[in-house]
Amino acid sequence: MTKTVNHWIGGKTVEGTSGQYGPVTDPATGQVTTRVALASVEEVDAAVAAAKAAYVTWGTSSLAQRTAVLFRYRALLDAHRDDIAALITAEHGKVHSDALGEVARGLEIVELACGITTQLKGELSTQVSNRVDVSSIRQSLGVVAGITPFNFPAMVPMWMFPLAIACGNTFVLKPSEKDPSAANLLAELAAEAGLPDGVLNVLHGDKVAVDGLLNHPDVAAVSFVGSTPIARYIHATASANGKRVQALGGAKNHMLVLPDADLDAAADAAVSAAYGSAGERCMAISAVVAVGAIGDELVAKIRERAEKITIGPGNDPASEMGPLITAAHRDKVASYVTGAAAQGAEVVLDGTGHTVEGFEDGHWIGLSLLDKVSTDSDAYKDEIFGPVLCVLRVESYEDGVALMNASPFGNGTAIFTRDGGAARRFQLEIQAGMVGVNVPIPVPVGYHSFGGWKDSLFGDHHIYGNDGVHFYTRGKVTTTRWPDPADAPAGVDLGFPRNH
Repeated sequence: MTKTVNHWIGGKTVEGTSGQYGPVTDPATGQVTTRVALASVEEVDAAVAAAKAAYVTWGTSSLAQRTAVLFRYRALLDAHRDDIAALITAEHGKVHSDALGEVARGLEIVELACGITTQLKGELSTQVSNRVDVSSIRQSLGVVAGITPFNFPAMVPMWMFPLAIACGNTFVLKPSEKDPSAANLLAELAAEAGLPDGVLNVLHGDKVAVDGLLNHPDVAAVSFVGSTPIARYIHATASANGKRVQALGGAKNHMLVLPDADLDAAADAAVSAAYGSAGERCMAISAVVAVGAIGDELVAKIRERAEKITIGPGNDPASEMGPLITAAHRDKVASYVTGAAAQGAEVVLDGTGHTVEGFEDGHWIGLSLLDKVSTDSDAYKDEIFGPVLCVLRVESYEDGVALMNASPFGNGTAIFTRDGGAARRFQLEIQAGMVGVNVPIPVPVGYHSFGGWKDSLFGDHHIYGNDGVHFYTRGKVTTTRWPDPADAPAGVDLGFPRNH
C-alpha cells in the first residue's frame, strides 16, 4: 500500500481533507512510493490559525525558554542524521553522503539559532539630550511562512524556521511536494524537543497552498527559495499584500580559470561543483570560463575526471551521483545536451543515454560536458539544474569578467588563480552575492548570510546569518525622558520607607 504524507498542524499529524494528492517517486526506480496530501484553502487557513494561536504565548516567551528548546532540538537532529538523510535519498535521489552533508549544513543554522540571545541584543544611547535616553530593540513579526524547493528538502527549511522561531515568530512551512517526508520528520523532532504545539506547522501542497499563504492576511512575512520566475512571482504577490519577502531565485554560476591557476585543482573543483548532487543545486558551477590558452588542457582534465564518476542509486555506498528528481526533469536536462551541437557547442561528453543496470526505469542521466559554448545558446542562458557543464573561452581576465557580469543572474561565482592581486580585483569587480577564491561553491557558513544579486534575489534581505535575524524581526526605537528626583515637589519623600 502506498504511504501517505499528511500535514503537521498544531503539533500533530492532520490528514488531508481536500481529496487531492500528489505522487512521490523513488527517482532510482521510477516507482511511486508515496502520496502527499495537497492542501485546500481551508487547510491553509487551519495551519495559519494554529500558528497565530501559538504566537500569543510563544511571541512573549523568554529567550531562555526558546534556546532551551533549540538546544534539545539540535541534539535530536544530530542523533537522527541518518534517518533524515535516508528520507532525502529515498525521495530526492541524492547519494547518502550528499544527504548527510545537507543535514550538517542545516544544523549550522540551528546552532546559530541556539545563540539568538546575542543576536537579539538591543542598543542604548544615554543622555542624547538633557535627561533623554534612546534605546532600540528588535521584536518578532508574528506568523511567517517558508516555501522551499525539492533540491534540499531538509537544509533549506532549516535555513528558515529555526531562526524565525528563535526570534519569537511562529512558522508555516510549505515544502516541495516532490519530496515532502523530511519536513515532517523535522517537525516531529521539534515537538519531541519541547516546541509548543502550533509554533512549527508543515503544510503540503501545490499552487493552491502557495497562493493561500501569499494572500493570507495573518502571514506577516514569506521566505522562498526556488527558480527565478517563481521567486519574482512570490515577491510581487506577497509584497502587493503588504508582506515582508525574501525570495531567492535561480543561478548560472561561473568559475573563472586564469592561466596561472593550478589546473588539476581547478578541474577537481569543476567536477565536484558541476556534477555533485547531480547538478540540482542553485550553487552548482554550470559555466567554466577558461582564459587564454589553457582551455584545451582544462577541458581534457575535466573530462578525465568526469568519466570516472560512478552513477547509481543513492543508497548504494559505491554511488557518487544519483538520479534526477523526476523523469520530466531528466528529459528537460537532456534536451539541452541534444540541442547543443546545433547551437555551436562541441559535445565532449554526452550523458543523455545513461542507464543503470537493474534500475532501468530510474530517472538517470550521465555527466555532460559542452565546450566552446556561445553566450547566446540555450545551454548557457538557462538554468539547467542538472549535470551539464558548459565551458566558454575568453582571451583575457577583463573579457571573462565582462562575460560573467552580463549574465542576468548573480548568485555565486569563483575564480581560480595563484595571483592575489587578480583575486582581489575579481572580488570587487564581479557582480554576484557570493564569491569564492579557489573555492568552487562559496556557500557562506551559518553566521554569515546567503544570497545573490540581480535575478537571483528578490527582496532586500539575504537568508540566515545577520540578515536572517533582521528579516524575522522588526526594529523599535524608544526615546525616554525621566524627571530628576531632585526636581520633585516639596514634601514628597523618594527615599526607602523606614522600617517600623
